[in-house]
Amino acid sequence: MIEIERKFLVENEDYKKLAVKKTYFVQAYLNTHPERTTRIRIAGDKAFITIKGKSSASGLSRFEWEKEIPVEDAKELLELCEPGAIEKYRYIIPLEELFYEVDEFLGNLKGLTIAEIELKKEDDSFKKFDWLGKEVTGDPDYYNSNLIKRSIKI
Repeated sequence: MIEIERKFLVENEDYKKLAVKKTYFVQAYLNTHPERTTRIRIAGDKAFITIKGKSSASGLSRFEWEKEIPVEDAKELLELCEPGAIEKYRYIIPLEELFYEVDEFLGNLKGLTIAEIELKKEDDSFKKFDWLGKEVTGDPDYYNSNLIKRSIKI
């Protein structure tokens, strides 16, 4: 499956008034190679293994494969991951037939909040709320697989 998304920094907490769901996430990576990443994620009471490919030239799309796995398996796999883990709260903001996922990072990344919206086509239009700041779509500094390196406690 091809994932198409736009990503923005978030300037304030106004999104929380629109949120219909809040979930605690912990995730780490078995592999953070630039050509492909393999992520283990526990999201609330569910867990997933996800493989993502290299981003397109525009940074808007890339291959993504994801399967739900038992939480106990995910906990065991987290022990095998590269150093560091990302902890965050994810808020779901509905937008017509789409929705924003707003990630409020915790730990060493506290203060960083990023909003993503998945699109059906790269040129789809969508509402941009005033709490959205600079667009960081395609900027590798804001990929979770790179943010995790900033989250490692020294």
